[in-house]
Formats: sequence, C-alpha cells, structure tokens
Amino acid sequence: MISVKMFTFNIFMENTYVLWDNESKEAAIIDPGVSTKSEQDVVIGFISTLDLNIKYMINTHCHIDHILGCKFLKEKYNPVFYVPEEDIILLDNAQQQAQMFDIIMDKVPVPDQLISETTKLSLGNSPIKFLFTPGHTKGEYCLYFETERICITGDVLFKEGIGRTDLWGGDYKTLINSIETKLLNLPDDVIIYPGHGDVSSIGHEKKFNPFLN
Repeated sequence: MISVKMFTFNIFMENTYVLWDNESKEAAIIDPGVSTKSEQDVVIGFISTLDLNIKYMINTHCHIDHILGCKFLKEKYNPVFYVPEEDIILLDNAQQQAQMFDIIMDKVPVPDQLISETTKLSLGNSPIKFLFTPGHTKGEYCLYFETERICITGDVLFKEGIGRTDLWGGDYKTLINSIETKLLNLPDDVIIYPGHGDVSSIGHEKKFNPFLN
C-alpha cells in the first residue's frame, strides 16, 4: 500500500511529494521544491517520524520551482536521483532560471539516472510506471501507480487546469495530446496529484476541465 504526503513549498506554491510503501518503508521524494531552512526541517521531521528509507528522488520535470531542494535532499539522504533526459538542459541552466526570479541557489547535483518509459522502479511491491507527457517542458513525465490508482502529474494536468506552454520547451498542442493520450485513458477513479494546487481525479477532469472540453 502506497501513501502520499503533499507539502506546498517555496514562493511558487509548488507541491513536493513524499510517497512510501507502508510495509517496507521504501520512499521517494518527487519534485523537491524545498527552499528554506524551515521547509527543510518540515521534511526531515516527517521522514524521521515515519522512519522512511528515501530510495529515490525523482523530478517530473526540471523547472526552477521543482528543483530547489535537490541538492539538500541528495546530500541528506543520498537517494538515486532521476530526471527526464530531455530536461537536462533545464537542470544545467538552473542558475539562469534562478536569476530570472532573483533566487540564489546552489548548483543542482548531477542526476544518477535518466527517465524513459522503460524505466522500472518500485516502492515495496508497487511498481512505478513512467508516462512520457511533454508539452509543458520537452521531457516531462507523469508517475503512475496502477494498483493504487495514483498519478503524480507534475505541471501537465492540474485540477481544472493544465500546465503553462509559454516557457522554454512548451507547446500547447503537444501538451493537450499528452493529456488526451496518456492521462485521460486512465481509469476515472485515478487520483491525480499535481505540481500546484489541489488534488483531483481523472474523472473530474474529464467533466470539468475547461481545457479538455
């Protein structure tokens, strides 16, 4: 059984997720947006309280708001660090991204592995399926836990919204195609956990998302 904890961090109100298998305590940190000492303390306290083993750190994509905590969490827990191959250029230009928002940040660590749709990871006995969903960036992936009906959608699909396409690598038609071919064919009861805003479901977005109707 996989559990999910959502934290909303940094000036961009980005959702950072900790997912873990309740039996094995194997855990993954998704899109670490931790940006301040107080936010670091919140995450450390949560992980310590549940005695989680941080096995993976995974970025759905590499915009600045989703990578602010990568260095700290890599150094703290040394998880295997996964990013989309097509988003390496964003990671390499993290300092330039930060400067656009007058943010000072340390150099982001080099990824250990690159994500593809053939990447096979699991937490306990729960496999993670990687869905290639470009359009917000060139390389973004969503993470789907089929048995648990959970999907981490990054900045692809929000509650009654979609990701921006006016940033580097963004393309509206590509994003809509990703959503329609990779996400809307998931079961209606799949809960989506987006990179910003509230939790939703595939069924809800089919009915109420104005960009999809």
